[in-house]
Amino acid sequence: MADTGLRATQYTILSLLATRGPTTMAALADSLSMDRATMGHNLRPLERDGLVTIQVGREDRREREVALSDEGAKLEAQSKPSWQKAQARFEKQFGKEDALAMRRLMVRIAHLDLVAD
Repeated sequence: MADTGLRATQYTILSLLATRGPTTMAALADSLSMDRATMGHNLRPLERDGLVTIQVGREDRREREVALSDEGAKLEAQSKPSWQKAQARFEKQFGKEDALAMRRLMVRIAHLDLVAD
């Protein structure tokens, strides 16, 4: 992904926005199993570079709605082949079945409620 200028996390954010459309910062953070502060940290350079826009929520002014800009959509589309190539390389080296099993396990882990009582 180095040739795209994006870190993997940044590409993932752009890809989610391209697929799902505008969403709140909290929903985006939840989708990526991040806390809101970490999501904000990851969004700042994307906003600075004009790849995403962050607006006050339409329904709840306390929320922040994140959307892909036209520039962000272009970069996401240009970067997709690099992402797919990296995923294919990983699957080739790790094994397709093991990669699928790992991804399924990561989804299960992300949905665990690990908050201490």
